[in-house]
Formats: sequence, C-alpha cells, structure tokens
Amino acid sequence: MKYNEILKALREDKDLSQAELGKQFNVNQITISQYERATRQPPLEILIKYAKYFNVSLDYIAGLTDNPKPHW
Repeated sequence: MKYNEILKALREDKDLSQAELGKQFNVNQITISQYERATRQPPLEILIKYAKYFNVSLDYIAGLTDNPKPHW
C-alpha cells in the first residue's frame, strides 16, 4: 500500500472523520483530504503525529513493513 492509503486506513479504522483527525493534528479537513489523496505530502512532523496517535511505526506508514508495531 502507498502511504496515502495507509493514512486513510488508519483514520477509518478508528472511525474518525477527516475533520476530527484534523482537529487532533491542528490542521483543517482539506489538508487531511490532500494527504489521503496524495495531492499534498505530509511533513515529517505530521507523520510523527500519525505514528504516535495511531501507535504505529513510521516504517509502517511509509509502506516499508507490514508490521505496524512501533519499535520505541
């Protein structure tokens, strides 16, 4: 899977709307939509927020591993 598909799947697995997730990350719904459609790349600080919020590794978000467990 591509990173944008992973970001969308993480959000949907928690039954969050784009607007709800945007509030958690202090960005608007349009920005979350752009990340999920891959029309805008999320900065590293947002990817770290995703990893911490959903308790997954950055490698998982990047599609480098199928194991979502973080190694911290």
